[in-house]
Amino acid sequence: MFTRHVSRQLAPLIDGELAPKKARQVESHATECARCQAERKQVSFGMEILERLPLVEAPDAIWMSIEAALREQRSRTTWTVRWRRVAFAASVVLALAAGAYWSAARQSGMRWEVVRLDGAAGHIGAGEWIETDSRSSATVKVGQIGSVEVAPNTRLRVVTARPREHRLALARGEIRAKISAPPKLFFVDTASGTAVDLGCEYTLHTDEDGLGLLRVTKGWVSFQWKGLESLVPAGASCRTQPHVGPGIPYFDDAPESMKQALESFGYSALNIILAEARPRDTLTLWHLLFRVEVEDRTRVYDRMVSLTPVPAGVSREQALKLDPETLRRWKDELAWTW
Repeated sequence: MFTRHVSRQLAPLIDGELAPKKARQVESHATECARCQAERKQVSFGMEILERLPLVEAPDAIWMSIEAALREQRSRTTWTVRWRRVAFAASVVLALAAGAYWSAARQSGMRWEVVRLDGAAGHIGAGEWIETDSRSSATVKVGQIGSVEVAPNTRLRVVTARPREHRLALARGEIRAKISAPPKLFFVDTASGTAVDLGCEYTLHTDEDGLGLLRVTKGWVSFQWKGLESLVPAGASCRTQPHVGPGIPYFDDAPESMKQALESFGYSALNIILAEARPRDTLTLWHLLFRVEVEDRTRVYDRMVSLTPVPAGVSREQALKLDPETLRRWKDELAWTW
């Protein structure tokens, strides 16, 4: 029987890699030891998450980078060892993060902690409101996955407070969210759509009608409204409008003339956007493909092609037809420049 904890044996046990005798010993210890039993659940959850991750084809940019790295290495063997170490470390970090989130989610209650500017603390649950005036603010601890800073003159409601769904409704004002959790667990509803967290930090401002601005500082946010979606990466912003939903995302360092043209967005504005676009502004152009008239789609496509090479598997015909798989493949490749 083991006299110490069996943390290092749990993953091999779950994978069936231990010899029968040792497997029985580890199993017996984990059954009697509360700590090892909890760790086993965490490891199982993490491994389950890894198994559910979809297999995707790596972008061409990945292989070009690898080939370049190979040329720079003195020894193929040395590089391979390093690469395996990096890949192994990344898988361990992901498994630990998933396991830690599972543990935290299990412990989280139905009420979240709120700390106001004056230091007063309390708790809030589903259906309850937080309202600040011009001289007050607050910080909400969103379960165990992050926090939301509530700015002055803001009205915010907790819609759902569950381990697998954390949802707020921003009636007016501004919040700053900092979330560290698997994607699509944190949502903020507004009058013009919903901000869906993809692992990020962002600021969201809106008035009561839904006119507002989403600005992402880390990670990605998907803003959705009635089937329309804008994907906003770090360093980019997206305006929101009532009865329209998310606008076209743009990088904050984009030319001012381009950002002003996006505000009006007519035929003459499209000329300015296409002329001013830089390679990373394919973020904006990719979203424009869905928003422009059919006759203008070709102009947008041609400008994108002039800025970045078209990856394998992306055909002009399918892109102009807005084929979902074609545009997804193109977006995944372009994202390396975003």
